[in-house]
Amino acid sequence: MKYCSTRGGVRGLDFCDVLFSGFAPDGGMFMPESLPVLSPDALRSWTGLRFSQLVVEVASLFIPTHLMPRDHLEALVTEALSNFSVPEVVRFAKLKEGLTVVELFHGNTLAFKDLAMTCTVRFLDYFLHKQKRRAIVLVGTSGDTGGSAIQSAKGLAQVDVVVVYPRGRVTPVQEKHMTTCLQDNIHVFAADGSSDDIDVALRRLFAEQELVRSHGLMSLNSVNWSRIMIQLAHFIYAYLHLSGLEKASADRPLPPLEVVVPTGGAGNIAAGCIVKQMGVPLQLVAMVNTNDIVQRTVQCGDFSMAADVKQTLAPAIDIQDPYNMERVFWLLSGRDGALVKGIMEEFHRSHRHTLPDQLHTALSQAMSAVTVTDEGIMETMRRCWEDNRYLLCPHTAVAVWHHYHTPSSAKLNRCYLATASPAKFQSAVQRAGLTLDLPASLSSLDKMDARCEDLERSPAWAKDWEDTLRERIHSISSARESNVNYYT
Repeated sequence: MKYCSTRGGVRGLDFCDVLFSGFAPDGGMFMPESLPVLSPDALRSWTGLRFSQLVVEVASLFIPTHLMPRDHLEALVTEALSNFSVPEVVRFAKLKEGLTVVELFHGNTLAFKDLAMTCTVRFLDYFLHKQKRRAIVLVGTSGDTGGSAIQSAKGLAQVDVVVVYPRGRVTPVQEKHMTTCLQDNIHVFAADGSSDDIDVALRRLFAEQELVRSHGLMSLNSVNWSRIMIQLAHFIYAYLHLSGLEKASADRPLPPLEVVVPTGGAGNIAAGCIVKQMGVPLQLVAMVNTNDIVQRTVQCGDFSMAADVKQTLAPAIDIQDPYNMERVFWLLSGRDGALVKGIMEEFHRSHRHTLPDQLHTALSQAMSAVTVTDEGIMETMRRCWEDNRYLLCPHTAVAVWHHYHTPSSAKLNRCYLATASPAKFQSAVQRAGLTLDLPASLSSLDKMDARCEDLERSPAWAKDWEDTLRERIHSISSARESNVNYYT
């Protein structure tokens, strides 16, 4: 299993290479050069597996045993998923009128990011110890990714984590999951801008190959292939349990499953596209809030940013640069690196691009997409509570809106990915006229000390942020080489 860049400039890397990378040197994103195909017999053989066992099976397709022996992989995944609050890790809520919610949020930060992040950080720590080296993880976040990276990596001796989040655009709980972690290896910045603004500075830092090489700089955003790889598992797990596969005749085509996905940076929907190309008959629906670039791209081929990132009740998907769409374009264009390079360079230069007809047709066949307003989010949260006494987080409500407005065929099973607990979004719950009991683990955050630094807006904000972060990266490395605590 070898990996290449979506822009065609890099090939032949192994899993360890891409694990320790952010964007590829040519600006692209890493993907497997070829995808394994899951036969109907293979899928049927996995139907009785626990979620953690399925993660091992999926990861073993992409991590050769000479890099990580099977027993080591099993131990790392088991450890990573051992602290989830439900024993099955991923749970299905089967509600009225065929509404099935796939609960992916039972990790430490109550968000689906914990599933892939905990595993990826264990892989990272494994190879760092094996190679006797250190790494600095640089993460830009729209809310959940930063907290998940921090909680997964806090206290690790080989890793420093630098997280940048958009001040005022995350919920208080998301912010506290980041700022209350005072371990020596955690460094948090609050930026006066959007998550897309943060990505501008981070992309430029990752493009500095000497900086990346000399400081072991890497990403734990869904830029990192390992994050996407682990996310393949929950699509397959949902398929095995909800498609009706166990009742299907072995001599008939596999039954399809429609999976409805709240979509921001497009990492989750990209994982669904990969699973589909591996032979699992998924029908994908990307649900977005009023930051509707993915919906416009799917429906019209208009891959263009709006003037501003709109703040909505679903802040983790308030994104106008859905960077994982690059992986989707690469897959659906027949792995045409030159085409993808042209699309993405024009998009980042002018913030707009019209997809070629052939690629737009392939994209609209691979998924559908729908936009939901804040009013639609609140309506969905209220209706689900009234019908089922079941609370949705606003991001999950973006997905479940589809249940109430698009009738499902009797011949097609459907599920909705729940990406976070409603407890993380108290203001949205209150705006919908609902109440919740805050878990003790979240109530205690209010009593904890906090630490973060500011990235202020200025006329040259992108360069200023870049310079500040570069200086911090150098300082962290110098402190570690001197074996001292940066904060003393």
